[in-house]
Amino acid sequence: MERYAWKAYVRQDAKEEYIRRHNELFWPEMTQMFNECGVHNYSIWMVENEVFGYMECEEGVDHAIAYQKASEVKKRWDEYMKDILIPNINPETGKPFEVKQVFMHF
Repeated sequence: MERYAWKAYVRQDAKEEYIRRHNELFWPEMTQMFNECGVHNYSIWMVENEVFGYMECEEGVDHAIAYQKASEVKKRWDEYMKDILIPNINPETGKPFEVKQVFMHF
């Protein structure tokens, strides 16, 4: 199991819209996609217009990201969200900028 955290930005005027779209999300195929690529305990947190995501990946982050990139469901979600998100992809990895873990307590 590999843990992964990422960071992105929402347009300043679209914070409530970002929350609304996530609150209304109930696509069974999105849940199925996450299950198929081994993503669990996925949560997103927001501070002002910054969003931080955390997920646990059964088969590793690279597998989960590659699976999602190839998914029509994820492509549909990205299209739905592109008008309110500020692009934040690391050009070297093709993944959202990673948040490095510096401390953990169980």
